[in-house]
Amino acid sequence: MKTSNFSRREWLKKGTLSLGALALVPHEIWSNNVIKAQKEGKTFLYNSNHQFNEFTPPFTKEENTLTILRSNENPYGPPPKSAKAFQDEVFNGNRYAWKTLNELEEKIAKNEGINKNQILMGPGSSDLLEKVAMVFFQNGGNVISADPSYMSLMVVAKSVGGNWKSYKLLDDAQHDLDAMEAGIDENTKLVYICNPNNPTGSITDAKKLRDFCSRVSEKVPVFVDEAYLELSENGLRDSMNTLVAEGKNVIVARTFSKIHGMAGLRIGYAIGKKETLDIISEITRGGMGITGPSVAAATTSLENQDFLDACKTKITDARIYTMRYLKDKNFSYLPSETNFIIFEIPMEGSAFLKKIYAKNVAVKSFKFWDKNWCRVSIGTMDEMKLFTKAMTEIFA
Repeated sequence: MKTSNFSRREWLKKGTLSLGALALVPHEIWSNNVIKAQKEGKTFLYNSNHQFNEFTPPFTKEENTLTILRSNENPYGPPPKSAKAFQDEVFNGNRYAWKTLNELEEKIAKNEGINKNQILMGPGSSDLLEKVAMVFFQNGGNVISADPSYMSLMVVAKSVGGNWKSYKLLDDAQHDLDAMEAGIDENTKLVYICNPNNPTGSITDAKKLRDFCSRVSEKVPVFVDEAYLELSENGLRDSMNTLVAEGKNVIVARTFSKIHGMAGLRIGYAIGKKETLDIISEITRGGMGITGPSVAAATTSLENQDFLDACKTKITDARIYTMRYLKDKNFSYLPSETNFIIFEIPMEGSAFLKKIYAKNVAVKSFKFWDKNWCRVSIGTMDEMKLFTKAMTEIFA
């Protein structure tokens, strides 16, 4: 991998002159795209080798009246002990959180079987994806990923001058690892794997993926986004963290937003080769974006495995209930090992969203593979019954 000799100050100056300040703030790239789409009454469109539309919601209802099943959040978290730790730490809010962050990093290092200097913290894993994109693609190049996949890294990579090479998932919705490997060229700077994949919920065979990552990382870095892995059947047993421990040029990202129930507290981390993470750290300090209370909550959550296991069981039960409903009603869905399901719908995405929002249920809709899809997050069992009731009324 080519490394950058820019200092953080030099890079920011270069980025401001060549791309404008917007390119330096990933969340503004997202928000401006969404706002523009909403004002123009258009979909949020991503250009790729295969058409991929994510439809913007109408936002015609007050949020507090809606059953929110659109953002893949854990309806049961954070753990009560984590909430208490967060509250207690607020009273230390006048101090920087470096000491407690260091303690969290030590705990993470022990859990992952790596050294502490192989960890990069951030306010959620999406933030880390975007920072990697900013650093890796400041001088162009391409990123290889599945299509469809989680778009955060690709959107920012394209905004700073990179290109996206996308490869359609296989018929069973696993990554087409052979095609992705064959697509690597002299301009490829990163391979991105979201596993389990978002928005499809599908998981790629761990042995095949491990072999792929081990081999391909000798050519270019491989970024494996494991945001939903703890919700899968095998959980972290299928993690690629063992490759990081072996010294492979693999980056693994995790988040406390999903199984830990801390989407609003914004904390996540990436692990990888020290040399690779140092390149990113030259430009950005991930720990500066995390609050002390969030660190306290995350540290406590790592000690609450029983609560996390209970959440996973309830989410799995609600997912099975929803899959059975979809099967009974003849909706075709993709296999999921996450807290969401994506399935085909017999109408255009924007029209569907208007109908289901009118039922006070908020979901996402997409168009890819020339098909219309709904992605529903798994809430409580009562919430999923509200969803299925709305679906029955819409498609009666």
